[in-house]
Amino acid sequence: MRQLLLTILLGLAAAGASAAVTLQAPAPDFTLRGADGRNLRLAEQRGQVVLVNFWASWCGPCRQEMPQLNRLYDKYRSAGFLMLGVNIDDDARLGTATATRWGVKFPVLLDAEKTVTRQYDLGSMPATVLIDRDGRVRYLHRGYREGAEEAYERQIRELVKE
Repeated sequence: MRQLLLTILLGLAAAGASAAVTLQAPAPDFTLRGADGRNLRLAEQRGQVVLVNFWASWCGPCRQEMPQLNRLYDKYRSAGFLMLGVNIDDDARLGTATATRWGVKFPVLLDAEKTVTRQYDLGSMPATVLIDRDGRVRYLHRGYREGAEEAYERQIRELVKE
């Protein structure tokens, strides 16, 4: 009985571990509809450095972080850098309206069904993933604290130079 329980627990742990994003591993591919109505597939962005930021309208730290993300997007987008905001609101219209109200400049993707959010399993809001030109996860950031954008900028500069 003890062996059976241990086997079940190890299986559950392995299943959970394989679902989470890990450094240096290929970023899990996804396709989501954008606020502009067009679909975007992550794998088609290979060759660019991609920052994926998971956010929601109800998230106070997300609101605080957004102007900093806009600044980084403006500064690096001509250097082979793409920023994607994955909104996880249950109502996609709320996510789109909030992005407009907050002045989000980068593409906003809508994940009302939480498919991609579960796939990435980052456990915090906001959550940010930096992906290199080869499609590998290089940096993970869970949550947001004032000044975190300085780390984002250092990491973006590093990756666009590679």
